[in-house]
Amino acid sequence: MLALAPPLSPAATRRRSTALPAEHPAAEPHGPARSLVEWLLAAPRDEADRLARQGASRSWLNVRMDEAAALPCDLPETPGDLATWMQAGHDRVGGLYADYLGQRRAGAPRRFFANRAHALYFLRGVTPTKLADGSWLAGVLPHWRNPLVDHLVRTYVEELGDGDPAKNHVLLYRRLLAANGLDEAPDLPDNHYIQAAIQLSLAEHTADLLPEVTGFNLGYEQLPLHLLITAYELNELGIDPYYFTLHVTVDNSDSGHARRAVEAVQAGLPQDAAAREAFWQRVRTGYRLNDLGASTLSVIEGFDARREVCRILERKSIAGRNAHSDYCRLGGKTVNQWLAEPDGMAGFLATLEKAGWIQRNAPPSQSRFWNLLQGPRAEMFGVFDGYELQVIHDWIRGDASADGADHLATQAASAAQVPVKKPRAFRHRLRIAGTPASAADDGTAGGPPPRPDADTAALEAQLALQDDPAARIDTLVGAMGPHQHWRPAGLLATRRFVELALH
Repeated sequence: MLALAPPLSPAATRRRSTALPAEHPAAEPHGPARSLVEWLLAAPRDEADRLARQGASRSWLNVRMDEAAALPCDLPETPGDLATWMQAGHDRVGGLYADYLGQRRAGAPRRFFANRAHALYFLRGVTPTKLADGSWLAGVLPHWRNPLVDHLVRTYVEELGDGDPAKNHVLLYRRLLAANGLDEAPDLPDNHYIQAAIQLSLAEHTADLLPEVTGFNLGYEQLPLHLLITAYELNELGIDPYYFTLHVTVDNSDSGHARRAVEAVQAGLPQDAAAREAFWQRVRTGYRLNDLGASTLSVIEGFDARREVCRILERKSIAGRNAHSDYCRLGGKTVNQWLAEPDGMAGFLATLEKAGWIQRNAPPSQSRFWNLLQGPRAEMFGVFDGYELQVIHDWIRGDASADGADHLATQAASAAQVPVKKPRAFRHRLRIAGTPASAADDGTAGGPPPRPDADTAALEAQLALQDDPAARIDTLVGAMGPHQHWRPAGLLATRRFVELALH
């Protein structure tokens, strides 16, 4: 049974350290949020490791809850008004989206993404949160027999796609990253990891933070305007929007997660008036945890093409500073000398422009620098990945990059000496190809079934030895955590859990 622990006082939470244990391997290389995320997404090594991560995550989360409690809250004063509040929010978002569509039909430019590079920058920037999608509810799963958390359990299982690889949210996002040449573990500022760290930490402490978990879920599952616009503009740029459109449908206010989130609050409210009010205030704190860290809009607004090109060159300078000959000098320095000073990439970029190696606001094929990266006999072919090439490509093209063209498309157009064509919307391409959306989204349609892996074989062997249905379900629950629910064994466990526990 889930307990309802009294909230810690602000003074008590501030006294707790937010640092990870120094002996933990993830404690040093990155900021505290990223280190915590990496720790919580790994399977516990042993009982000592499990206890250590619980202590570190609770200490870190206590401080975040203090921060959240000080933020404004737009929830109604009483939980009895939640359904009205939810519907009003849904109607407001629907009206704003209708206005957006009207503006686009009238010729307005995209609101979020200036070009394809900007869209990929966004997908990359929200990766930490998306790879923890649904994790805030993982802690309710062991309590699946408790009817008070039934809505939360069912929401979590649906976040896992009921074990269907074409619907598991984390797996979908991993496939989206792979399809666009994006890194699953990008080097991002620590505030990009705060939401993921909050979600994973809530999962570790659901037993005594159920009101906060319920409140966070309430906020996360409401339909935001940015989700609708993101899906529309990604599709327009030829990028698969399915991960985002799936959230639009499952979070609906009639029968979806938004409605269930409201019902989960109502189900959890105690009968005693004082306890009821205490629960509601903690729900409000959990709700406000959604406002911490980098958000969808802050990531989108943080894109600056020139700055991102400089960041890319800084990263490449580590491997390239001794790889060039002294034959070429720019601004009185060799390329190796430029690359030996990563902080000087803005100056290096300006020098490349001044020397004519980069022709801004022109087709990239007219830039000597670009032709070193792509094209026949490109001397630096393979040095930059697809995302990095798109950023450099769109920065060179300038305003013309608003057509959303892929860097490969413009390279082919240049070689054929034909005009660059605006990319077809992603869904339109599927219709022309006659490919069902489900097949494109799954990525496995028509192919052989995946070969069994060691984790799946071990899970099946363990289940075969268990005659007690309750023991089987406990085993399945253990395989459905954030660190592996998207893997074959986790998907299998989810399907079996649905069959045994939810039917």
